[in-house]
Amino acid sequence: MTSRHLRLILNGKSADRPDVREAVAALRDHGHHVSVRVTWEGGDAGRFAAEAVNHQSEDPFDVVVAGGGDGTVNEVVGGMLDAAQTAGVTPLALAVLPLGTANDFAAGLGLDPAEPAACLRIAAEGRFSPLDIGRVNGRPFVNMATGGFGATVTTETDPVLKRRIGGAAYLFTGLRRFSELAGCEGRMEGEGFSWSGRFLALAIGNGRQAGGGAVLCPDARIDDGLLDLTIIPFPAREEIGPFFSRLFESGVRALEDEVVTAQVKRLRIETTARIQMNLDGEPIRGRSMDIEIEPSCLMIAHPKGN
Repeated sequence: MTSRHLRLILNGKSADRPDVREAVAALRDHGHHVSVRVTWEGGDAGRFAAEAVNHQSEDPFDVVVAGGGDGTVNEVVGGMLDAAQTAGVTPLALAVLPLGTANDFAAGLGLDPAEPAACLRIAAEGRFSPLDIGRVNGRPFVNMATGGFGATVTTETDPVLKRRIGGAAYLFTGLRRFSELAGCEGRMEGEGFSWSGRFLALAIGNGRQAGGGAVLCPDARIDDGLLDLTIIPFPAREEIGPFFSRLFESGVRALEDEVVTAQVKRLRIETTARIQMNLDGEPIRGRSMDIEIEPSCLMIAHPKGN
């Protein structure tokens, strides 16, 4: 077995977890080199990822492991891509140690958050495949970009509630606030695709699920060079409660007669008012969004057979 050199970028909220410490120790016992950087404040994960890329002339890393939730994965990937572009080098391989609340991207890879040791072994001994990266106005997303009311729910869900009940917290927040819905008006244009109207939410998926397990882009693949678009038109007001319940309990397939879907390489969104878009949970706002896919930006570790 060939040993690998891993740089684990660990979200500070998980630094004292005994199972994480045991997983790192076990990997070292198997002959792999693991160095750890723990985040303290915003921006640390991106800086540590850039340092790993720039470290290559000394004692090079084989894999950068994002230890945290979807936001940590996003920040690590952004840091690696920016540093690699600046240095004119190929980005390092990526792996994920899912330690967040929702872990939507990790779920799509077939990683089990309850088994950190197994996830870390995949980083060191699993197989690698290409990973596409999406961008909205130049900013990257790894898993999914969501817009409209669903994006607001994701941002405004209480972190304490998320820790207590996990992904169901998003459903609770959405149902509690559905009386405030006003809908968004906009137009979306891509190659061979055009749609305009009033929508409740939209999802642009490289991965399949977001919001703690809601499957919004069930046919998305991380390596097909395409983004999967799902538009959820605004429902009749009396249908909003059941609508949300079906969406979060059964995914977008439960609404397949009501939603609009497409696969695109590029998409232009224009809205009549500013909307919020969440890129792997990180919010941006605006009225004009240019979205595109960058195929095979880096390699990612995943379980054999997935």
